[in-house]
Amino acid sequence: MIPLLSCAFLLTAFLSNPENKDNEARPAPEFPKVAAERWLNSPPLKLADMRGKVVLLDVWTFMCWNCTNSIPWVKEMHKRFASKDFLIIGIHTPEFEREKKIANVQEAVTKHGLANPQFIDNDYEYWRALKNRYWPAFYVVDKKGVIRHLAIGEVHVGDRRDREIQQIVQKLLEEE
Repeated sequence: MIPLLSCAFLLTAFLSNPENKDNEARPAPEFPKVAAERWLNSPPLKLADMRGKVVLLDVWTFMCWNCTNSIPWVKEMHKRFASKDFLIIGIHTPEFEREKKIANVQEAVTKHGLANPQFIDNDYEYWRALKNRYWPAFYVVDKKGVIRHLAIGEVHVGDRRDREIQQIVQKLLEEE
C-alpha cells in the first residue's frame, strides 16, 4: 500500500505544478562508473556510446504499482522499435530497503520478462543527476544525448501518452 501511495502522491504533485520545467531540453547525464553487478541484462553502458540512437530511460522500482503497470507498455515499445536505432534502459532506483538487493531486482526483472539493460541506482546517483522526483519517469533522449521529453506516471499501450511518446520517438529517429 505504501508504494502505491508514494507513487500516487508524487504523480499528483507533478500534475498540480502548472509551471513544471521538467520537459526543458538538456543533456542527459552520463551513467556513473559502477561495478558490473549493478547492471542487469548488459555489461556497463555509457550514454556517450549511444550517440546515434534514441534512448528511453525508464526510471522505476519493482514495488511501485504505477511502475509495474507500465511494464507492458515498456515491453511493447521495445517490440515496436526493435529494428530501429532505439534502446530502452531501465534505471531501477529503490524506494525501500528490500528493493536495494540485487537478487530481488533480478527476480523482478525475470518475473516481468524485461530483456533490456537495467542499471541499479541504489545510491540515487543517477536519480539526482537526472533531477528526477518521480516513479515511474520516462526520459526520451535524442541521438545527440539530449533529453527531449519527460513523461511522468503510468503509460499504457494505446493510451494518449503512448501515442504521444511513440510520435516523439519516431520524430527523433528521423532526425539526423
